[in-house]
Amino acid sequence: MLQNILQYFQTLEQHPLQRMAFLVGGLLFFWVLEGSIPLLSLSYKKNKLRHAAVNFSFTVIHLAIHTFLAILIVKLSDYCLAQQFGLVYWFHAGIGMTILVSFLTLDFFGGWLVHITEHKVPVLWRFHVIHHADNNVDVTTGLRHHPVESVLRGLFFFMGILLSGAPMYAVMIFQTILVLSTAFTHANIRLPKWLDTSLGYVLISPNMHKVHHHWKQPFTDSNYGAILSIWDRMLGTFKKLDPSQIRYGLDRYYPNEKDEDFTELLKSPFKKQQA
Repeated sequence: MLQNILQYFQTLEQHPLQRMAFLVGGLLFFWVLEGSIPLLSLSYKKNKLRHAAVNFSFTVIHLAIHTFLAILIVKLSDYCLAQQFGLVYWFHAGIGMTILVSFLTLDFFGGWLVHITEHKVPVLWRFHVIHHADNNVDVTTGLRHHPVESVLRGLFFFMGILLSGAPMYAVMIFQTILVLSTAFTHANIRLPKWLDTSLGYVLISPNMHKVHHHWKQPFTDSNYGAILSIWDRMLGTFKKLDPSQIRYGLDRYYPNEKDEDFTELLKSPFKKQQA
């Protein structure tokens, strides 16, 4: 049974339709859930479908870039295996420990570290602003990234693979969970407070990530994690804010009235930003 599961994830990268099913399935599930238990009452410029169309346009570009990056991911993972390079090989980790070490390393590099870097390096922040410019954070916001940012995140992901030595089954287990987690944390859903708080001790919960999308610092510069909340708690970047106080968008850098202008969003990083 275990070997069948590992074999499935080992070759999942070769089955784009199956990978797409995880993405689309997660989006649709939380899209429906948003209508049933919304966290906040959102005010779309036109309607939810128009808002989704803008964000899906970025998603399509992101997936096209990932298709190219996936080739490099496979080659890098195969290189680590051939050279026995990376933590899992240096410590002769078994299957369980390999998955754990790979997951922790990839979540740190591909989640927390790249994210805080984008916030702290001004030239990178210009591209990440596109994600934060969304005035109505919902499940479609999760993959709203400028193409340049998608490439940057790929580079940090490469670092995580190289350090951990993650085999492809561990890489794909992480990426599958990441896709579902991204949809979950951005979805406009209200969980019971006890459940959201409990999840937040280990995982990024919806309320925890919404704090990161609050329009003012220092809340914008907090809660950087992708799947696990341990990095924010350990490294001092964890903050709390009641959902009733959250307002999405930005108080500077980008005009909020243009948060659904796809062309303007693409060009924005190359223009002088608002102070």
